[in-house]
Amino acid sequence: MASFLSYLEYFLVGYAALTLAFYMLSFVVPKAAFVARSLASYICLVWAACFGVVASIVLSPTGYRLVAAWATARFFKLVMTATTNITFDVDDPKQHMKSRPAVFLANHQTELDVLMLGSTFPKYCSMTGKASLRRTPFLGWFMSLSGAIFLDRANSQSARSTMNAAANEIRSNRQSVYIFPEGTRSYSKDPVLLPFKKGGFHLAVQAQVPIIPIVVANYSHILWIRGLLFKSGRIPVKVLDPISTTGLTAADVDELTRTTRELMLKELIALTEKAQGRKFAVSVASTAANGVAKASGIDIKVAA
Repeated sequence: MASFLSYLEYFLVGYAALTLAFYMLSFVVPKAAFVARSLASYICLVWAACFGVVASIVLSPTGYRLVAAWATARFFKLVMTATTNITFDVDDPKQHMKSRPAVFLANHQTELDVLMLGSTFPKYCSMTGKASLRRTPFLGWFMSLSGAIFLDRANSQSARSTMNAAANEIRSNRQSVYIFPEGTRSYSKDPVLLPFKKGGFHLAVQAQVPIIPIVVANYSHILWIRGLLFKSGRIPVKVLDPISTTGLTAADVDELTRTTRELMLKELIALTEKAQGRKFAVSVASTAANGVAKASGIDIKVAA
């Protein structure tokens, strides 16, 4: 045990020294900041995931398991902001983030969205993720323990029953769900939205809970992986008014998906113009005729 702790100490000291060295080098070679902030981000994510595992284990017996994800998000925000000097400024004057239960939808750009979650993730809410994440060390353990909902798009046979289970969980425990409806990161330099997948909308309609859109300005001026750009800065986020699903059925999901995407796209362009100080044409963000993904099979599994 002592030997392991000794190796861990050497690793952490070496990792910190390497990160600091790249930060110092960035004053001479600007692209070194990309490496420095990437190193800082990864170690912060590991620390946050470890914190989340412990928090989930401690809070589960007390009945506050769903608070573990919120606490972990805030912990990650603190350490990540301190090491990268990147801040997501959330505009939520009506306090919609405190609504419960609800389905929260946010646009998905890069891995930096994990920090965005640190600023916007509400209490008593579960995250969603690909089924493969369950097997990821640290992060997957934390997600499973904190009650995450895993999406298995390769298996649609039990979609209806698992959707019912998730909807019942939302209603019975007043548990909110946080979803990236694009299903994957866009990595776009411009304010675009990929076609929306309909799973989150079906879930909101089935549970009869409101949809609360969260729009994050395109931040390619702060993180642009292809250009090895990663610098400090502030990124605006706006929480839109809830969209009611009361009385809606599965037949309404396509239209609900389309109108929600259009609403978020309009706000995304406005926020990005504010953040980057340049104008964008609405047509830039057109990725499909109606912006709705044609794939319909989705299996939502609530973590035990």
